[in-house]
Amino acid sequence: MKSLHDADPSSAGIPRNQGGGAVRSCKSASSESDESSACGAADGAVRCDLPSDFPPREDHIERLWTPQRMAYVLAPKGNGGAKEQSCPFCDAPRKTDEDGLLVWRGARVFVIMNLYPYNVGHVMVCPYRHVGMLTDLNDDELFEFEKVSTQAMRVMAEVSHPDGWNLGINQGDVAGAGVASHLHQHIVPRWNGDANFMPIVAQTRTMPILLSDQRKAYADMFLKLFGGETEQRPEEKEI
Repeated sequence: MKSLHDADPSSAGIPRNQGGGAVRSCKSASSESDESSACGAADGAVRCDLPSDFPPREDHIERLWTPQRMAYVLAPKGNGGAKEQSCPFCDAPRKTDEDGLLVWRGARVFVIMNLYPYNVGHVMVCPYRHVGMLTDLNDDELFEFEKVSTQAMRVMAEVSHPDGWNLGINQGDVAGAGVASHLHQHIVPRWNGDANFMPIVAQTRTMPILLSDQRKAYADMFLKLFGGETEQRPEEKEI
């Protein structure tokens, strides 16, 4: 006959911890009030899991270190302690094409690489004027906005030879616009098989060409097909 010491803890009504061993019992509240209190007992003997009973476990979370984002954390603060918000689509044309990732400058709109592309070669068409809705464009702006979108597709066809495109405008925060206050149209080249397992399994997109190199390839083809920069520099425009 087995003694109580040899009995299976589960058969004796003693709970088992996740490691498979018997759960240790805390001492009585009268003798060890602190330990009993930690176990949640008001009085008497209780049984509880102790941290030492469990094997160490990793959290299975990957870390992507992005020290460049400290520029946003340490950005100068305006009145009331809130960070001053600037519009990236207003700022970009004031920079050089290389620094602003501009592909082409028109009279009323420009083409810019997406800093966080959905797919390789992802560009956006934006008006210089700071407006949020497609309906805010005047007729001249609207014509050039759509005309340059078709030109961007022709440039992509010459440089990247995609099998198709996604074109889209997100109007307003609720629709998913990253910068809702400044209108921009996404033009995303697509290839058969470009939606592979990486975004699904690893939440990672593979980009086989650097943004700077892609920008230059598109800019050179824009220049070849449609000519160079217009007579007005962006700093001369009323933005």
